Parts: sequence; C-alpha cells; structure tokens
Amino acid sequence: MKIHKEGVKTLLVLFVVLGLLNTSIYLWANLDPLWVTVIGVLSLGFYLFILQFFRNPTIKVEMGDKRILAPADGKIVVVEKTTEDEYFRGKEKIQISIFMSPLNVHVNRNPVTGLIKYFKYHPGKYLVAWHPKSSTENERTTLVYEVHKGVEVLVRQIAGAVARRIKWYVEENQSVIQGKEFGFIKFGSRVDLFFPVGTKIKVEKGQKTRGGETVIAELE
Repeated sequence: MKIHKEGVKTLLVLFVVLGLLNTSIYLWANLDPLWVTVIGVLSLGFYLFILQFFRNPTIKVEMGDKRILAPADGKIVVVEKTTEDEYFRGKEKIQISIFMSPLNVHVNRNPVTGLIKYFKYHPGKYLVAWHPKSSTENERTTLVYEVHKGVEVLVRQIAGAVARRIKWYVEENQSVIQGKEFGFIKFGSRVDLFFPVGTKIKVEKGQKTRGGETVIAELE
C-alpha cells in the first residue's frame, strides 16, 4: 500500500497543524489530562481518516482488447441505455455509473487501451454525486478513448458535494494503457462510462467494483 502523490502536501500540512494544536493544548491549556488524551486520540483518528483517502494499493491488471475495466473503486449506481450529448451528439449509448464514497480508493484508471481522442474540462457546480444532474452540471472532465476498429468509450470524472478537486494526467492524442492511472478525485465522487449499444454488460446495479480489476463490460 502506497500513499498517492495527490495526498502528500495535504497530509504534511495536516500533520503539522494537528501536531502544533496538540502540543499547544498539552503545554498551555489548563485542561484535565484525560481531556488532553481524548483530544490527542481524536486528532490521530481524524488524521488516519484523511490518510485513507489517499491510499494507492498495488493491483494486478488482467488486460484484454475487448474488456472494459472499472475506472474506479465504488458501487454501480446506474446501468441503462441513454443518450450522451457532449461528444456523441444525442446518440443512444449504454451508461454505467460508479459512485465513489469517501471510503473508496480515489485513483482513476484507464478502462481500455487506446488513444485519447477527446478531452475537455468543465468547471461547474458541486451537487451530490448521485444527483441526476451532476453529470451535466457539476465540475467534470470528459475523456473519449478510441479503441480497436474505431470503437469509442467515453469516461467522465464528476466532482461531488465534498470532492472539489479533479486531477487528470492525460491529454488529447495520447496513447494510454489499460489499468494505468489517468486521474484522481479527492474525496467522494462519481465516474460515468458510455459505450456502444450491443456491448455485453458484466455488472449490475448495486455491485461493488475495484478500479483496474473489475470487468464491467465486453466489447463486441
């Protein structure tokens, strides 16, 4: 288990702040020793709670040309046919959405191997991640992967009410490898995927996923 690079600065600052706070309470606050201990334990618990947001476990990726892997840890909250307007211009697609709670790993991984054909960042609101309008009104990024035979898979990172910082490490015309990191969303959030009608779905609503490991669909 490693700590993700996105958490290094946050964890260092928090460590210093909590250290100074507890030292000040111990040296100068006229509190009962029991309360000093309680505050120290609560501070440690809070630090460990934030620490787990930035864990980055080592995973084993089983790659496949037709496999679509989960881009994130979380729970499947949407499996449906719908239309996508930003890139596919209203064409019918299959949508799968994964909700990432504050307790999930927040690394985002490429679901396929291919070429980043389209990328765009959208500033926006911070509605709760499961809100129906979060995918079109919240802060988000949209990536489109071109896979073999011109098949296109769209992935959208969506910030939630708590997650207010989306990071990405890819750009248009970049070739990427399945299972490798393409981004990170701090705290709770959501990831949407859109792929061609006829794609064989391998998950169901309510199922939990592991980024880079769970096969969520197979292309024809």
